[in-house]
Amino acid sequence: MSRDKNPLLDPNRRAAATQMVHGGGKRTDFNETSEAIFLNSGYSYPSSEHAELLFQNKIPGGHNYSRFANPTVDMFQERMALIEGAEAGRAFASGMAAVTNAVMSQVRAGDHIVAAQALFGGCRYVVEDYAPRFGVESTLVDGRDPENFARAMRPNTKVVFLETPTNPTLELVDIKAVADIAHAHGAKLIVDNVFSTALYQKPLQLGADLVTYSATKHIDGQGRVLGGVVLGSRELIEGDVHTFLRQTGATLSAFNAWVLLKGLETYELRIRQMTDSAEKIVAALASHPRINRVIYPHHPSHPQYELAKRQMQRGSTIIALDVKGGQEGAFTLSDSLAVILISNNLGDAKSLITHPRTTTHARFTEEVRLETGVTPGLLRLSVGLESPDDLIADLMYGLDQV
Repeated sequence: MSRDKNPLLDPNRRAAATQMVHGGGKRTDFNETSEAIFLNSGYSYPSSEHAELLFQNKIPGGHNYSRFANPTVDMFQERMALIEGAEAGRAFASGMAAVTNAVMSQVRAGDHIVAAQALFGGCRYVVEDYAPRFGVESTLVDGRDPENFARAMRPNTKVVFLETPTNPTLELVDIKAVADIAHAHGAKLIVDNVFSTALYQKPLQLGADLVTYSATKHIDGQGRVLGGVVLGSRELIEGDVHTFLRQTGATLSAFNAWVLLKGLETYELRIRQMTDSAEKIVAALASHPRINRVIYPHHPSHPQYELAKRQMQRGSTIIALDVKGGQEGAFTLSDSLAVILISNNLGDAKSLITHPRTTTHARFTEEVRLETGVTPGLLRLSVGLESPDDLIADLMYGLDQV
């Protein structure tokens, strides 16, 4: 019986869980089940005319140099686009390479960026310090109120940039409202979607123009490789994003792309388990006497709980804890843990805890840290795949020492 009419031959007819296993896959003549790794830098051509046409972009899907495109990287990009619901994507050597490309590819000297002030340290550096070196001004606003974005817009504003939930305080930004504001002023909205993951939040459906991920986090999710990806319309991705990637060379390696493809096969299973555990931990710690506040988007105590329920399918894998006793209390808790590791990474199979004030946000002044909620007692917990009962017991023991 022929499979030619099977509707599931169309990748867009497949469920997300199926896309994570099969999306973008291409087999060689050896018919391998696992994706092939093309560890090559260059390509040979059947003729000089073929090479000429390739360099004129007249042969779709062709390859002429792995800084521009590579078959293994192609598969990862296509799989991520299918999962995200994007027309196209480009992969990068790291998450910060992806963010820098997404922002800088859309601006020119004389342009202006509006960004939420609550950002990961490296992301804030791009808009606050790096872009102005090239004649691009920036304005930072409290992202919790969309009207702050509206008030900051100028005639030359070309990009609005935000992350939601924010790192590390898990503040939310109303993506749809900010997208409407950006588009009314002719600007593009870029959303860093790392904390929510592609499983629980769809910025493109809410009006974003580009979405960025550090693939190092949940996509690999096992502490092995670096990677990043930018997703959006074919026009934006194959235009300025691809040109910027091609000329700056922040290319994802074929090996790392292959590892990320393997990570995507268990992406949904890992994130759902980690989220289940996060919800149990939040419930266990919510009223603990040695914690000032537990911050989690889908817990009713979150000040933006209604927005979280509307914008995010679930609360995801990250929890913030404001421990009593300030930095000393936070250090005491972290240093008492046996299962949870101290690390500034997140989205890993292993549970990780970090003190943002002295790590990811250490370069900021105390005024900026307090302005964005990074208090001395704040800890960011990335929930892993361990037994939730063990994680709760570990945290309870640590809190007993505070």
